[in-house]
Amino acid sequence: MISLDFWKNKKVFITGNTGFKGSWLSQWLLHLGAEIKGFALEPEKLSLFNILELSECYETVTADIRNQDTLFKAVSQFKPDIIIHMAAQPLVRSSYSEPVKTLETNILGTIYINEIARKINNLSCILNVTTDKVYENDESGKQYEENDKLGGFDPYSASKACSELISSTFNNSFFLNSQVSSCVARSGNVIGGGDFSEDRIIPDLHRAVENNSILKIRNPNSVRPWQHVLDPLSGYLLLIEKQFEGDKELASPFNFGPLDNSCISVQDLINEMINCSNLKLEIEYLTQSDNELHESNLLSLDCSKARKLLRWSPKLSIQETAKLTIDWYNSFRENLDMKEFTIRQIKNYQKEIA
Repeated sequence: MISLDFWKNKKVFITGNTGFKGSWLSQWLLHLGAEIKGFALEPEKLSLFNILELSECYETVTADIRNQDTLFKAVSQFKPDIIIHMAAQPLVRSSYSEPVKTLETNILGTIYINEIARKINNLSCILNVTTDKVYENDESGKQYEENDKLGGFDPYSASKACSELISSTFNNSFFLNSQVSSCVARSGNVIGGGDFSEDRIIPDLHRAVENNSILKIRNPNSVRPWQHVLDPLSGYLLLIEKQFEGDKELASPFNFGPLDNSCISVQDLINEMINCSNLKLEIEYLTQSDNELHESNLLSLDCSKARKLLRWSPKLSIQETAKLTIDWYNSFRENLDMKEFTIRQIKNYQKEIA
């Protein structure tokens, strides 16, 4: 259960706040009464950040996470209680075309934010948000636990695994005997309203509906741990709250994946979307041979640790996730007030987890 009293007036510095997850997190924290400062690249013109008019709600320093001096100035001036590090190059396929940029952004960014965290006063917690793709995935069907071996076939996955090693190094070397708690959060394939990125299945679906075009689906049989964005975000917030209680056992990685029956294929996810909305789409399925860049075919997470130590569990079924997501995009295409609509989805979710 997320504590309203805990977050009221907490100073939270978020890197990558203009992205999809960062925008949902920002809107939720504002609703909880937190004071936010962001550090991120300029959002795309069509973005959840702009739709929610978040630039009018709090300050964002527009800069690259690799700019250490600008980052240090922004953090030190704000004097945060909490840092949530989400800035990243987040796409597997883009990492093939821009491997150096991906590795620099995701590794150096983590180094710089941790180096700043150990030098400033007031800070109590730093959370590094990574991904389920940090694991050395043998695609055997096993559910990966937090202590399983890290790996990374593609540059993105490898960069996020390296990011976790950096967090661990700073935690062991500097934070264990300090007031700062350092933790890592891994989530599954996060979906929800307001994502307009390239090479992602839900934004591709939205564009196909909007433009009355063919939806091209890569690797339709690939199984992913699909989850609505609010489920892992609730885990992040709860983990941070628990960190303030001073339990250093929690200064470690946590999986925040979906319900087990939400690990379904790409094709099944699309079918769920169609079933809950009566969408009519022409679909073209691409096979791995048509799509030469490697992407894993099977991945799922074991969240027993979060259940045991945090009493956290995912709440939304794949059917609920599909409906929340498709309702958001349908409302967007109908030109409804999407800030009000998004806040209502957050409020309803809070009631679900209360």
